[in-house]
Amino acid sequence: MIKLPLRGLGWIGQRGAAAVAVSVLIGMLLPAWSAYARPFISEAVFVLLVLAFLRVDTQAVGRRFRRPALLCAAALWMLVAVPVLAVVLCRFLGLDALGPEVMLAVFIATAAPSVMSAPAFIYLMGLDGALSLTVLVIGVVLTPVTAPLIGTLMLGDTLPLDGLRLGLQLMLLLGGSYALAAVIRALAGKDRVNHYRYQIDGLNVLVLFFFAVAAMDGVAASFFDRPVFTAALAALTFAVALTQIGLTLLAFRPASRADAFVIAHSTGARNMGLMVAALGGTLPEFTWLWFALGQLPIYMLPFLLRPMARRFSGLSPSAST
Repeated sequence: MIKLPLRGLGWIGQRGAAAVAVSVLIGMLLPAWSAYARPFISEAVFVLLVLAFLRVDTQAVGRRFRRPALLCAAALWMLVAVPVLAVVLCRFLGLDALGPEVMLAVFIATAAPSVMSAPAFIYLMGLDGALSLTVLVIGVVLTPVTAPLIGTLMLGDTLPLDGLRLGLQLMLLLGGSYALAAVIRALAGKDRVNHYRYQIDGLNVLVLFFFAVAAMDGVAASFFDRPVFTAALAALTFAVALTQIGLTLLAFRPASRADAFVIAHSTGARNMGLMVAALGGTLPEFTWLWFALGQLPIYMLPFLLRPMARRFSGLSPSAST
């Protein structure tokens, strides 16, 4: 009874990137479940962080912190340079005249740190989850400082964002998930955690699927009512994510290709849900639809970019799935 579920999780974990891409599409087709899943988004994020801390090599994270130049450059690029570039581009194109809900969508797409599941995605692609987790930790620590400043730059006084409250929530989230992962690792032992790495990846996929069901609230109805508009907006979310990834790869060419790709993924996969929570969970219709459709590239790009990730990591095509 125990071996069969473990075997199933391992099978899913070995096909993680493809399973995640499929899960977001299935989640979009289950709108009736969204109302039940949506209240537990915070818990899903917590579990994803626990699994990330459990899976990561703490010694590798320590080595990353002993060489802080790359981490500082990544944080400044992701949380300051990219959103400032977005402000300049929006004003050049006149997008700021379209209304605050459009600029609010730009804000949550560029000012947030990387998604909490970024290390899980990076592990599924066979790259350095320690670097991804380190960039994530630095990002969530700095976001309470940078996000209100960027929000003021984009929206002026129309963006209510409590940096102190956000910082406290983030510290509790990170500290609690790290502590629980440390307890599990101490009880199970490092060797057993490594032995069940594919099962942990499989559990990641299942939790990500739950999050997708919760986040896709209203998307299916929008596709039915306004198919062309919704499809165009979905395509635009992919374009924004890929643009952030491409610019980051160019900016971090002096680093190793594998490190540049991990930082680029962190920059392209933003934790828009964190910004939504900080804004009280209430968004204009357009901004909420952007947030929901923005989950599509987050879930699907790890699968679509997996061949590039393998080349960057030096893995053969059959080395991982």
